[in-house]
Amino acid sequence: MQRIELVQEIPAPPDRVWAVYTDHEGWQRWAGIGEVVLRQQGYPPPNGLGAIRVIRHSGTAVEEEITAFEPPKRMTYRLIAGAPIREHRGEVRLEPSGSGTRLSWNVEFKALIPGTGPLVRWVVERMLRRILTRLADYDFST
Repeated sequence: MQRIELVQEIPAPPDRVWAVYTDHEGWQRWAGIGEVVLRQQGYPPPNGLGAIRVIRHSGTAVEEEITAFEPPKRMTYRLIAGAPIREHRGEVRLEPSGSGTRLSWNVEFKALIPGTGPLVRWVVERMLRRILTRLADYDFST
């Protein structure tokens, strides 16, 4: 099992970070992602439990399903298609930290092709770090 654990301090309150992070289609504005389409609405609509988002970037497309949605503290998701991994689980937690938010992003998965786990983990971790950096730089006043 491959594991990634990232933490990012974000200079905005948890409710604002939650609103931006869980606006799946809004990722196109700030995350450096080519396109995000909500294929299925969740509860509460549109981005909550059961939502399925399709993320297209650099010629690839992955589908993720939201498996827990606890505003403004915790969201979990699983990859359901589009990447060379299996048994994927991601969790994002937000907690107050000083005048901002501490966001913890934990991901675990198994590589589909034996022996490729460290390489896949490196690619995924690099992408997640870039997304977190962009989120920390986002102008939450808009």
